[in-house]
Amino acid sequence: MGLNPADVLAFPKIQAIVRDNGTAEVVVAGNSRNVQTAESLQELRENALAVVVGEARTLNRPVRVQIDDPEGHGELLVSPDGSKESVSYTAKAPRRRAEPPATTAPTPATVPAPRGNAMTPTPETTTPPAPAVEEAAVEEAAVEELPRRRSLKDTSFLVSAPVLEPATKGWRGTLTRMGFRMDPSGDEMSEREDIRTVSQHWPGPRTVAVVNRKGGANKTPTVVMLSAILARYSGAATVAWDNNESQGTLGWRTEKGAHDRSVLDLIDASQSLLSPSTNAAEIAKFVHHQTADKFDVLRSDENEEGDHEVTADEVDIAHQVLTRYYRLVIMDSGNTARAANWRRMIEHTNQLVVPVTAIEDRAEAARLTLQTLESRGGHDAELARNAVVIVSESTDAKRSMSGEALKRAKDEARRIADGFAPYVRAVVRIPYDPALVNGPIRYEALQPATQRAWLAAAAAVASGF
Repeated sequence: MGLNPADVLAFPKIQAIVRDNGTAEVVVAGNSRNVQTAESLQELRENALAVVVGEARTLNRPVRVQIDDPEGHGELLVSPDGSKESVSYTAKAPRRRAEPPATTAPTPATVPAPRGNAMTPTPETTTPPAPAVEEAAVEEAAVEELPRRRSLKDTSFLVSAPVLEPATKGWRGTLTRMGFRMDPSGDEMSEREDIRTVSQHWPGPRTVAVVNRKGGANKTPTVVMLSAILARYSGAATVAWDNNESQGTLGWRTEKGAHDRSVLDLIDASQSLLSPSTNAAEIAKFVHHQTADKFDVLRSDENEEGDHEVTADEVDIAHQVLTRYYRLVIMDSGNTARAANWRRMIEHTNQLVVPVTAIEDRAEAARLTLQTLESRGGHDAELARNAVVIVSESTDAKRSMSGEALKRAKDEARRIADGFAPYVRAVVRIPYDPALVNGPIRYEALQPATQRAWLAAAAAVASGF
């Protein structure tokens, strides 16, 4: 098969567990799949791997599977065509059987002659009993012949294997609607996988920081799109927070609520909002709900006469409040990596996202941002290594709308994306879309190709949670 293990995703997590009591299960992303019972250990292994092959076919790509059986444990790469390739395997040490106790040969028993007989008694010997080890072997064989009784806890009559739904898009979807059941294409399967990824719920809140030290790098549109997609598909309470040290633009690109409150008002009310007696709906007094895209926005201070800069301690307070009311916090940021609120944001971050428009100075600023974090070591460096870079095609080149300009824009975006790829966890390219240039940003206003690209970007982000 010649698969490169580095090219095979570790998501979803798949385990194949074969037990010496004749049962087995395949666990996919925490959900158990039934495995048909079998008479031999080898047949049971094959039944378990058949379930894994079915999962690979559902995803339309190779998968990783952790295997564990009575003889050893390791990792396999399994392809949709059923071929398998070993990554690692460690045999378990065989269990030593206890040696039978040493036995002393029996002494022949002498049978005395009847009393009164003058003849010399003739000694007679009885047949010695079979050795104890032979008796133990016979008993063990008899036990092995008895049918094994399994626990009712190890079985279920419920079918938990995933069902491949028919195609809904393209000509395959058209034929399905006409009554001819068609399997989805590879592109549709890829889209379904991205939807499943962004639809997951993770234990505990997650914080995403969107950073680039250069203005005009697409930070705010990135925050809006990630928030919209994660909120729409996962249904998790999601807030987009403008963590600019003074005044940001997130509030200008999103829907305004019936009030003018900002992060400073939320910080002032933090004691009340953190009180156990406060109702969860009280947070609506401080955030601006996006009615179509289903997430909330916490604006930066927009008071023209104000000169307050958010401090590190205030970031801690706001983050504590938001993670009480929301599962996902997507943070916009300013352009100063040395600012106290910027650095404290990084301390709270689980996943770093670096947006960049396909223009040299924006790309260089993105590289310097990652370099700064990497040089700080520890948590900052780990975020940089696992960052997701989102490269958007330049709007300037698109304005001419000539074929040559379009090609140059795509080539430049590809060149910049390829340049970042060796240094981060994922790179996603976004096509130009006029709906992202000016005014409020709405997911439904985007072109289908742009929606699909942003879904892939959100999936890349979510897979790092």
